[in-house]
Amino acid sequence: MAYSVAVIVGSLRKESFSLKIAKALTKLAPSSLQLDVVTLGGLSFYNQDLEATPPADWVSFRDRIKKADAVLFVTPEYNRSVPGVLKNAIDVGSRPYGQSVFNGKPGGVISNSPGAIGGFGANHHLRQSLTFLNIAILQQPEAYVGGIGDAFDDKGELVKVSVREFLETYIKAFDAWVAQQKK
Repeated sequence: MAYSVAVIVGSLRKESFSLKIAKALTKLAPSSLQLDVVTLGGLSFYNQDLEATPPADWVSFRDRIKKADAVLFVTPEYNRSVPGVLKNAIDVGSRPYGQSVFNGKPGGVISNSPGAIGGFGANHHLRQSLTFLNIAILQQPEAYVGGIGDAFDDKGELVKVSVREFLETYIKAFDAWVAQQKK
């Protein structure tokens, strides 16, 4: 059986490292995981006043996450936290109260940065929100991918061996985590 995984990309930039990581993971994942890369460019801002008749983009996003067996967040770090677009997606998916599409799903977090600490602040801020949302987060290995700037070639292919090896290790651990949580 293959588990479906919504891979939520926390960056809007066309050439974002987070998107490139998400796409690389689709190639590295074992056949027991089917990864669906979810970008957030078309997701409008959350506003509780609109819940009576939610915008179509909210409904589509919620349905896509609801159908997934697990969620994996891939994010850069902005100002030692997560980008606003990712926080907005969490708000859209977790509302209305009591109807969170994230509830009870196994999950994981991969943060990245051209710098050495690999988005540590974003990773931990995101984990705080996800714990509140009752997402069972993979604890080990932690995924802070630093030095990401030279990991991809001009076609977006992952060429940095150390990053490839780490992502392979991570996605295998994530696969085992999802299987364990879905028993």
